[in-house]
Amino acid sequence: MSTKDSLEDYKKKRDFRKTPEPSGKKKRKGKQPVFVIQKHDASSLHYDFRIQVGDVLKSWAVPKGPSTDPKEKRLAVPTEDHPLDYADFEGVIPEDEYGGGTVMVWDTGTYKNIKEENGEEVPMDKCLNDGHVTIRLRGKKLKGGYSLIRTGKGDKPRWLLIKMKDDEADARRNPVSTQPKSAISGRTLKQIEKEAEKQEEEE
Repeated sequence: MSTKDSLEDYKKKRDFRKTPEPSGKKKRKGKQPVFVIQKHDASSLHYDFRIQVGDVLKSWAVPKGPSTDPKEKRLAVPTEDHPLDYADFEGVIPEDEYGGGTVMVWDTGTYKNIKEENGEEVPMDKCLNDGHVTIRLRGKKLKGGYSLIRTGKGDKPRWLLIKMKDDEADARRNPVSTQPKSAISGRTLKQIEKEAEKQEEEE
C-alpha cells in the first residue's frame, strides 16, 4: 500500500481548514526510524504510541500509557496511520473535529527493529502482519526493548504493549505519573491549551 493510500483514513477524518494537525505534506529525514508517544486529552486521557514504518507512523492508542514493568501488559488499540510530520505535533484539536482535545509529545526518539529470524532482521511490515513487533526504543523517557503483540483477529484486533526484561526495565518506576511534561517543549497539557487559546485570541 502506498503512503497516499495509507493516509486516506487519516485525511478523511479531518478538515485541515479547522484542525492544526499536519496534512502529511512534509517528509522527515534521518537514517533511523522514529517513534513518538503523544499524550492526548480527548474524551478520555490516553497515550498514542506511534512508530515509523516506511513513510507513515503506525499508531496504537494506549489507554493507560506505557509501563517500564515487564509484568504490566498494556492494552494497545490500533488506529489509522498518521503522517511522519505528526511526530512533532503539539496543540489543540477543536472539539468538533475528530479526536478533539489537547495533544502533547510525551516522549520521542528513534527505535531499532530487533526481531530476527535465522540471524536476519525481519522486515517491519512482516512483523506487523504476523502480529509480533519487537523494538528497542531510544527515547528521552523510555529506553530499551518493547514488544507489541496482537491478541485475537477480525476487524478490531487488540494488541498488548509490554516492556521486555532488560537493563531498562524497572517495576518501581512510573514515568506516566512522574514525568508528565512534554519531551520537546517542557510544557504541561494545560500550558499547551492556554498558549493555543492565547494565539487564537491574537489572531
